[in-house]
Amino acid sequence: MNPAVTSMIAELDLKEAPRPVRESQGWRKPRRIVVRAESPARLAAFQQVAPGVEFVAAKDEAAALALIADADALIGFCEPDIVAAGKRLRWIQLFTAGAGPCSAIPEVRQRGIVVTNMQRISGPEIAEHSLAMLLAFTRGLNTWLPQQKQARWDQSAFPMPSMWELKDRTMLVVGLGGIGTELAERARGLGMRVIATRASVAAKPSFVDYVGKPDELLKLAGQADVVVNCTPLLPTTEKLFDAKFFAAMKPGGYFINVGRGKSVVQDDLVAALRSGQLAGAGLDVTEPEPLPADHPLWQLPNVIITPHVAATSDRVFARVFLLAQENTRRYVAGERLLSVVDTARGY
Repeated sequence: MNPAVTSMIAELDLKEAPRPVRESQGWRKPRRIVVRAESPARLAAFQQVAPGVEFVAAKDEAAALALIADADALIGFCEPDIVAAGKRLRWIQLFTAGAGPCSAIPEVRQRGIVVTNMQRISGPEIAEHSLAMLLAFTRGLNTWLPQQKQARWDQSAFPMPSMWELKDRTMLVVGLGGIGTELAERARGLGMRVIATRASVAAKPSFVDYVGKPDELLKLAGQADVVVNCTPLLPTTEKLFDAKFFAAMKPGGYFINVGRGKSVVQDDLVAALRSGQLAGAGLDVTEPEPLPADHPLWQLPNVIITPHVAATSDRVFARVFLLAQENTRRYVAGERLLSVVDTARGY
């Protein structure tokens, strides 16, 4: 195995499927794979790991649709019309962690198409983005930066008691998956107490003080100085963060959303921010996206909005393609795939 792949698997704790893909229903060694790629070099990288397989590049959905009819696998796309036209499709590799829309396509489940995604690949980036938002609030950077643009030296612009020391503060990570685990580890490194919720059963990391079930969310919210949403969008997480939730939080706490915009009732978030129940909110995702220019969230001084960029960095795209190439090698060889999606659950 490529040493870079071995290192990535260990560093990000990527999960292998419990059994080789050759044992799955309908597997056959693929003859043709459609890849979302715009450069010959990118296509050649896939060809290198699977000689004997024909790889064809599609730069957009229309191109993929035109090429999919006789393809055995699809990399980088998962749209209903493409899936419907790809009667031979047995495997889809996503370039994103979000697998809900792909899993929701009836044909994906009905035909037993194997789906793999990029879970955990952007965990370090999203964790750091979350902490950057939190530190911007607790050190007053969201206030000092506008002051700088006005060439104002005004120490009273941000009240000194509002500048938190994070040691011993409590962070609630909602969704202790790949992203949540990366965040929890970094928060503990800052001396924070970390509590979390998680739907699945897994061992509690040593750097997390308590892991509760989703039905403990409101109880745990009452302990939290900052809440970070790291959950995927599922029926159980849509509109999860509403007026009842924000009322359950400690007064003056912070809310950060790096999950999905539809998980938040935005009118309730605005009300909590205006009332002072929340000291601030950091949002990398909104509903809709882009957020309309007249939305009140743009005008609130205690809100930081970034345009769904938390998952990006100078390193993440190399990991995305490294995983896609490794899974291609494994699929062609019939081996155990990495990061297989449970399409019934959507992640």
